[in-house]
Amino acid sequence: MSGLIAAMDQGTTSSRAAVFDREGRVVSLCSVPFPQIYPKPGWVEHDPKAILSSQTEALRGAVRMAGNAAADIEAIGIANQRETALLWDRATGEPVCNAIVWQCRRTAPLVEELRRAGLADEIERRTGLVPDAYFSATKLKWMLDTYGLRERAKAGELCFGTVDTFLMWHMLEGRPHLTDVSNAGRTMLLGLDSLDWDGVLLQAMDIPSSVLPEARDTIGEFGSLDPSILGRRVPVTAVAGDQQAALFGQACFAPGMLKNTYGTGCFLLKNVGPDPVRGAKGLITCPAWRWRGGTAYAMEGSVFVGGAAVQWLRDELGIIERAEETETLARSIPDNQGVYLVPAFTGLGAPHWDMYARGTLVGMTRGTGRAQLARAALESIAYQSMDVIGLMAGSGGVSAVRVDGGASANGFLTQFQADILDIPVERPAVTETTALGAAWMAALGAGVYSGLDELSRLWRADLVFRPGMDGDTRRGNINGWRKAVERAKRWIDN
Repeated sequence: MSGLIAAMDQGTTSSRAAVFDREGRVVSLCSVPFPQIYPKPGWVEHDPKAILSSQTEALRGAVRMAGNAAADIEAIGIANQRETALLWDRATGEPVCNAIVWQCRRTAPLVEELRRAGLADEIERRTGLVPDAYFSATKLKWMLDTYGLRERAKAGELCFGTVDTFLMWHMLEGRPHLTDVSNAGRTMLLGLDSLDWDGVLLQAMDIPSSVLPEARDTIGEFGSLDPSILGRRVPVTAVAGDQQAALFGQACFAPGMLKNTYGTGCFLLKNVGPDPVRGAKGLITCPAWRWRGGTAYAMEGSVFVGGAAVQWLRDELGIIERAEETETLARSIPDNQGVYLVPAFTGLGAPHWDMYARGTLVGMTRGTGRAQLARAALESIAYQSMDVIGLMAGSGGVSAVRVDGGASANGFLTQFQADILDIPVERPAVTETTALGAAWMAALGAGVYSGLDELSRLWRADLVFRPGMDGDTRRGNINGWRKAVERAKRWIDN
């Protein structure tokens, strides 16, 4: 086998790697889970060394499963969980503390300080983002403040990065301190128009520029994989945030095309073309990718808890053993029987952006059991996606949604999503679209493909779910959901 492309897909609960052939087909896939750390309510951390070791193991595993095909791999692309923040010693590579995960709410008070200082509108104007603890900037500020590291940072002794930067520093030759614009655009420190670090915001948050990586084009030369990992140097020719990679892997190359990834959270991105078009209130705008000097921007709505609601049923409540059981349970009852779960375990993202919302389960009766909880969890994923897509529909229209991610394999969820949206939902033949997007980007960077048209022809649908719910039922379900959301909002004091 020749002409293979590998992708690293470093996610929130596992590190994955895949090998693809030139037709975009999966040759091999390896996934390695790693622990989640919850020091306090609302706090979420990862061990940086666990991220690195699991990703290295996953890459080696995927290559081994592909028949030890390292010699045939032409390039590697990296996709990663985006806003998670890491800080490490430039000389030794040792992390100064655990990674603060994108889900973590510990920096909500710092966000409130920025708002009280009158910076909310300025942040939105400059970055395309809304001020929120979700993004990386206040996480970095918290680490510098809490551990008294600002002087070391100013002296150039520390490196900050999102997960892509951390992986490249440790896995590529020469320890490059790099990121790409799609990841940098999620820090709340990158200018949306300039695609460079914003001096005004760095000053406002007292973050020294010396700690930041160089932000490069998404597709291009980043360096070579250290030969100790696969036995040879392999060029890394693409780096992208996981959701932008999934948009690419869904072949959403034309403005107006939309995808929804059902992962730990749900991330809806709409290609808005070469200009950073701002969406309706509650949506954000960020770089999707940059290649050969041209930028594609995306409008995005982020749902913090999607598939994690099913993980909660399994890991915390223990009412299922495998995520797949939820489909059978959900289908065992004719409707939701008035039970709604609002999984605001780490606050609400788009379109509410409520850092103080918390998880709420409403409508229970004495007869409420496993089936109702499983159905409510699955429906909550679709309802939250609906809230975001509704805003996007008002910004140029949405005629169909391409879906991917682990939960897209759940037939109940994908059909309910089509029903509640009243538009078709398209599931691709290759659902590993994050890894596929990273691989396709890397292949472009390595000259394997001639351009986007060639990739568009490789994308193919597996199933199309068409709406079949009557209007009265749809409206009743939506009204119940909206009542439930109102009861979850601002549950804790700020």
